[in-house]
Amino acid sequence: MKNIIVQFLLIVVLFFGSWILFSQIDWMRILNVKQLNEKTERKLGELYWNYFKNSQDELDDDLVYLPVDSLLTSLCEANEIDRNKIKLHILKNGDVNAFALPGKQIVLFSGLITECKNEAELAGVLGHELAHIQEKHVMKKLVKEIGLSVLVSAASGGNVDMIRQSAKLLSSSAYDRSLEKEADRKAIDYLSQAELPLEPMGDFLTRLAEKSDEIPESLVWISTHPDTRERVSFIDEYVSSKASGEKTILSSSTWCKLQDFLRSAE
Repeated sequence: MKNIIVQFLLIVVLFFGSWILFSQIDWMRILNVKQLNEKTERKLGELYWNYFKNSQDELDDDLVYLPVDSLLTSLCEANEIDRNKIKLHILKNGDVNAFALPGKQIVLFSGLITECKNEAELAGVLGHELAHIQEKHVMKKLVKEIGLSVLVSAASGGNVDMIRQSAKLLSSSAYDRSLEKEADRKAIDYLSQAELPLEPMGDFLTRLAEKSDEIPESLVWISTHPDTRERVSFIDEYVSSKASGEKTILSSSTWCKLQDFLRSAE
């Protein structure tokens, strides 16, 4: 009887010991590395971008693209992120929205740019979406919501229906709270490292939250983040611990021309 009890205890110890050991292993990385590699993500990115490009007009005029590109480039260079691997797209759409796509792509709607009062607010949005890319949140979200096998199949065969149906998941659906907080924190780090002002990021979110009751249908970027005030509190607290800069990237005339061009194009 004593031997049986000892054997039982050993089995229990081995079971929980093995469970603890295996739970520490990043199985997603180990098992998916061959299937969900950069090539797969790149292909998915192309499919998603083609969907948005074919359904909306892209704004590639220098008056629009170059100023936004300058802000993004400054963030990347200050934080040692390879700017050449980040693709920037600006779409003519009055909604206040921005999102990241697979393949290291950032999509901005013109409505979000015109909603920004200054370049620092826009830099905060760019930093947030850049963080989603650098922390691989985009693919984590897709794998969780759609499934690995479906994504690999779509990348291999170009499942247009799946791309169309899931595009809204990326453009109008929030990430998990922990991922959003991580993106906010990294965005502030990026801004601080680039010596840009930090407070406008929280100011932008606060202003959108106050407006959300007036025109909720157009404030997509804020309506997908239901815990906005909680995010603002976290941002304000984290900002207080970081060095805020006063650097500007764009001249006032460049910023005004960007805003005027976009408003005239609406």
